[in-house]
Amino acid sequence: MTALFLLDNRIQNYAWGSRHALAALRGAPTPSATPEAELWMGAHPLACSRAEHAHGPTLLELIAGAPETMLGERVARTYGKLPFLMKLLAAAEPLSLQAHPSEAQARAGYEREEAADVPLASPTRSYKDPHHKPELLCALTPFSALVGFRPARDTAHLFAALGVPDLADTIRALRHEPAALALHALFELVTGSPAEARRELAETTLAACRARRESGSDFDAELAWGVRIGELYPGDAGIVLALALNLVVLDPGEAVYLPAGNLHAYLEGTGVEIMASSDNVLRGGLTPKHVDAAELLKVLDFHAEPVRLVPTEARGAIVRYLTPAREFELSRLELTTGELVVDAVRGPEIVVVTRGELVFRRAGESVTLPAGASVFVPALGGAYTVAGAGTAFRASVNDA
Repeated sequence: MTALFLLDNRIQNYAWGSRHALAALRGAPTPSATPEAELWMGAHPLACSRAEHAHGPTLLELIAGAPETMLGERVARTYGKLPFLMKLLAAAEPLSLQAHPSEAQARAGYEREEAADVPLASPTRSYKDPHHKPELLCALTPFSALVGFRPARDTAHLFAALGVPDLADTIRALRHEPAALALHALFELVTGSPAEARRELAETTLAACRARRESGSDFDAELAWGVRIGELYPGDAGIVLALALNLVVLDPGEAVYLPAGNLHAYLEGTGVEIMASSDNVLRGGLTPKHVDAAELLKVLDFHAEPVRLVPTEARGAIVRYLTPAREFELSRLELTTGELVVDAVRGPEIVVVTRGELVFRRAGESVTLPAGASVFVPALGGAYTVAGAGTAFRASVNDA
């Protein structure tokens, strides 16, 4: 049995991707010919990794051929597949405003669209599978993102500084009503008003951001992003929702966790992303893709609070990122010299090197990984060692 599988992974060339970040990380020529947004590592059918050490079969094929060997008995029984997907993500431009459904919402939405015979490939399909998609983003470079609704009084203060007349009722609601009700009404204003009213709201808000972005207020950074977003998506009232979200700038090594219902948008930077293996995304604006505001409204969590970074637990050279997600756990391996023994292999793992060069050894096999390369570690096969100088991220199953 092969104990380590070197992976051949696919780049996703989305318009918001970078022509430099992922190419430079893996030592390829820059700028790349097209924007490189995501490098997928896993067994998702849309961009399944291949195992170079097994003559090119996909990871899906490997797992189907020996599920208990590849996944372990418990993961195979519980999920029947590799339950996580890991990515290297590089955003040069903001992504869409989006949220992901819960497990129950995903199952119901998928069954509803299947019954209605909406093709899976249809651009208006909202649910591509019956699974939820909690996710974690860990920064490799300084990483800017909008994550969840900001505390209501702070958003009222920002909106008041803008001086947009159409937001006057929203400001009063944010100050005097429960936050969830006020934000629910704001979402309906932004997505449910007549098209001309939405366009005017977007243009007036963009003009206000331009006029006040260097005023020395507490929200200069938010207003600067408002200008950038408004200019990228002229006439899209999603700019107002963007200004109601927490702006967070992660330092390298810091992470945010995005549970079901969290409205968010990645803005700029490079990071490691890990999620439950699903493709369910409900968009609320700032995108040319399908926006299903009515369905998004059903799944949104309007709780308003500051962003909390993912707590970590360090044990020697391994730093674990602690989340409630069952399908995945992310760890960071930092090596300077010597050899690290990884002996808690209870399920399938994928390890990607993001800095330096590391040598992986297991059951008499050896694989050398430069930055940007990754390896699949089957559940069965025992401990493995990592040697060299560099940084790697390890994806595993949280409840394995």
